[in-house]
Amino acid sequence: MAKRDYYDILGVSKSASDDELKKAYRKLAIKYHPDKNPDDKAAEEKFKEAAEAYEVLSNAEKRAQYDRFGHDGMRGGFGGQGGGMNMEDIFSQFGDIFGGGSPFESFFGGGGGRSRQRRGTNLRIKLKLSLDEIANGVEKKIKVNRLVNADGVTFKSCPTCGGSGQVKKVVNTMLGQMVSASTCHTCSGSGKVIDKRPPGVDSTGLEMQEEVIPIKIPAGVSDGMQLSMSGKGNMAPGGGSPGDLLIVIEEEEHDTLKRDGNNVVFDLYVNFVDAALGSEVEVPTIDGKVRIKIDPGTQSGKILRLRGKGIKDINGYGKGDELIHVNVWTPKKLSSDEKAVLEKLRASENFQPQPGKGEKGFFEKIREFF
Repeated sequence: MAKRDYYDILGVSKSASDDELKKAYRKLAIKYHPDKNPDDKAAEEKFKEAAEAYEVLSNAEKRAQYDRFGHDGMRGGFGGQGGGMNMEDIFSQFGDIFGGGSPFESFFGGGGGRSRQRRGTNLRIKLKLSLDEIANGVEKKIKVNRLVNADGVTFKSCPTCGGSGQVKKVVNTMLGQMVSASTCHTCSGSGKVIDKRPPGVDSTGLEMQEEVIPIKIPAGVSDGMQLSMSGKGNMAPGGGSPGDLLIVIEEEEHDTLKRDGNNVVFDLYVNFVDAALGSEVEVPTIDGKVRIKIDPGTQSGKILRLRGKGIKDINGYGKGDELIHVNVWTPKKLSSDEKAVLEKLRASENFQPQPGKGEKGFFEKIREFF
């Protein structure tokens, strides 16, 4: 089933400001919150849907990528690694949206009694790709240093919140006593703190570890595009949700071909004799060399097109073309014999530009000479 447009989900226009996005998300989050709609699967799905839309559109880089490529630009979790947001990701947003915690902490007992799990930080790497890899897609294995939960670490219940992840406060008002709840600052809402840890492990129970991660890059990515692998970033202290691995694409320059969107461009240089009489030449393409025909009378600046010899569109809309820019080459140095031949022909009527008149006799003589 195709995903709905993120702007439609939040009910905002594509030019919506950050404040408008936040206001729209806040309204939907309150309306469809699981604690307000217990055992309502439809409401829970709308709650997740709104959170996913806001998570993308509230991030400037992700929003620009989504505006350009749609849902295909949000390819989280290549090769079936998964994507989307879980409930821990969603509730972690509430600190920003609702100013220090979900409004349901006060009215619904702190989110149904759930302790807030920490989320690991994201990792960002740069990946260089050749034009061939970009054109056809590629599978790679990359080494990543990421924080993981160390073996031998033991946890105990947080002494501040008693394992609930929340600290409750009683406030006397003119209407009587009111109880509010906020995230525990000692355990950051996880309900657990480290009891014992081996030497070399940091105070959060994490250690750096090198990991080889297989990734599948789709065809048609472009320089500067950022792809995301869900859950492949740093792990979270105490077993929370891991962060994401963000992969920034860098295009390597090709020796002879240049990219122009989904097309590739090649500058072809031919001598003026072959341009006038016609010829066959070999040109490079992404898939290897091919021979093409140069028609008689080809002028400098003409563009030849090889259909389907470009780059696959990332959204699956076919392939681009190869554009061959013809440049008629004039020698800079001539021998005395060559100069003599040209001087004799300089005054020839065929030597002067005369559109519509044949020039084959003149150029046949030059070709025979060279």
